[in-house]
Amino acid sequence: MRTTTTAPSRIEDHALLGNTASAALVRPDGSINWACMPGFDSPAVFASLLGTADHGLWRIGPAVYDGTPPPAADRRRYVGSSLVLRQEWDTPSGTVAVTDFMPAPTVSDHAEPQIIRIVEGISGAVRVASLFRPRPGYGATRPRVERIARGVQRLWVVAHPNSYWLDGPQHTANGRGVCRADFTVHAGQIVVLTLTWAPSNRPAPVPPDAFAELDATAEFWEQWAAGCTYRGPDHEAVARSALTLKALCHPGGGVVAAPTTSLPEQLGGERNWDYRYVWLRDSALTIAALLRLGFLDEARQWRNWLVDTVNPEHLQPIYRVNGDADLDEESLDHLPGYDGSRPVRIGNGAADQLQLDVYGELADTLLLAEDAGLPPSAQCDALLLALVGQLEQRWREPDEGIWEIRGPARHFTHSKVMCWVAVDRTLRLLERRNAINPAVLIRLARLRAEIHTDVCTRGFNPETGTFTQSYGSRALDASLLLLPLVGFLPPDDKRVIRTVEAVQRELTEHGLVLRYATREDAGNVDGLAGHEGAFLACSFWLAESLAVIGRHAEARKLFDRLLALRSDLGLLAEEYDPLARRQLGNYPQGFSHWSLADTAVRLATRPQARRPALPRPRAVVDQALPAAVVA
Repeated sequence: MRTTTTAPSRIEDHALLGNTASAALVRPDGSINWACMPGFDSPAVFASLLGTADHGLWRIGPAVYDGTPPPAADRRRYVGSSLVLRQEWDTPSGTVAVTDFMPAPTVSDHAEPQIIRIVEGISGAVRVASLFRPRPGYGATRPRVERIARGVQRLWVVAHPNSYWLDGPQHTANGRGVCRADFTVHAGQIVVLTLTWAPSNRPAPVPPDAFAELDATAEFWEQWAAGCTYRGPDHEAVARSALTLKALCHPGGGVVAAPTTSLPEQLGGERNWDYRYVWLRDSALTIAALLRLGFLDEARQWRNWLVDTVNPEHLQPIYRVNGDADLDEESLDHLPGYDGSRPVRIGNGAADQLQLDVYGELADTLLLAEDAGLPPSAQCDALLLALVGQLEQRWREPDEGIWEIRGPARHFTHSKVMCWVAVDRTLRLLERRNAINPAVLIRLARLRAEIHTDVCTRGFNPETGTFTQSYGSRALDASLLLLPLVGFLPPDDKRVIRTVEAVQRELTEHGLVLRYATREDAGNVDGLAGHEGAFLACSFWLAESLAVIGRHAEARKLFDRLLALRSDLGLLAEEYDPLARRQLGNYPQGFSHWSLADTAVRLATRPQARRPALPRPRAVVDQALPAAVVA
């Protein structure tokens, strides 16, 4: 038996399978080349996405021999509003379909995560192959494979402390850990293959009822999607983004940024990061987008996760889904990386950074959640007060900012703006609480005014007429587009308009927005070599910002262009290379999808800041503050 090493599929060619606790990616040729089980951050059992076939894959599709590359499906789609994938191949002898899905844990009778693959003959008779090559430990381990027959053919793959059980047609092993089954499916015939994870010290799991799981899983996703309240233009794109975001929402409340690691921001470069964790920022912004689309349960679970996880005195920007704070970063040197992009990293050293903007995103979403219907929480109020107490002590410090730079810390303007947001939203929440000491409200109102003045004084360059990336610099940053969107200044403020126009003029390539200049001669701040693609979320922010400053036609045109960059399945990675016309970065990326949803909502409504203008403070605050502060 021979296996082939083929060129990597484009990042956007992959389909996402997920059960809200773990995920897998499927190529158009029927290969699962990335799967982490039982959790998002578990070591991958199939990792050829970041290497070669030797690092693990599971392909089901028309049989090929003698090193012939497997053909891509002629058609593929998600079934309805779900994460159930259906791919079809037309061959000279007939047509065959493969339906792939991961049963959602909330509907499955099985606690163990599974991948179910249903092969269906549509016409004629097609010879199908299942090439099963498990390589636990990110492709580093050749496991023990045993054949166990119990009514149906079963393989037991053991790599302590994990085991994987493959049920379906009989597979033959070649002695090198490669297992293959060849079988013919005729029109109307169905063959089921399932892969189940279980701890290696547990009894063998019961094979699933594939069709019951399929029905239950499809119903789970359809019912969830039906809760979307958005009825504006581009509903299909918004709904698919919402489903993708839901797939990143763990039942325990944590929200991962993406289900992959080390998909490069520059092909062949070093900008490769592990995104399979809970960024407090990304999770808050994901939950905020879902709230705007009418979903409340995810916000409730997320808020509970925050209360259980976050220690305000030792706030990290990133945590594991289970709340663990250990994210030591290391390189997997045995993996050559996607298309030669190295290093392949697991863990994330940014967990040790100071990212002051996180306080603002948390407070903003907590206020939005209560506005959307979540009842007040005394524990959440205590957490928010403690966080603002820490912020009061630290907001004057330089930080690594929203982009997690690995160069020297700076006084990033966006970070200071989000410090203002943190105090502002906390104050607005606490003003609703009758038991709050008025002195606390007065202190917070003074702090809010102090931060606002500081940003407008030190983060604004009178010579250029724009806000700047950091205090004292002349550089621009795409995060400045958020100034009017978070309500820091009104959208008709000349400083805002000039900043938006400057970003559009100076920080775009082929009409798409860069996060910041990454060329060394342009004052690169991130401490990394190389360039990167246009950041898709920032491009959506530009569309939003153009809308709020009244340039609606331009906003719509840019949004339509961004929608056209989605994959045929409606998915987006983190970045886009407009020259190579390829998506870059981890995939699918929550940051891109919540930005898409937010922009659609913005364009479907009258332009306004994400938050309305602040009401005047309570009388006790009004009386205690100078007039200049209250105004």
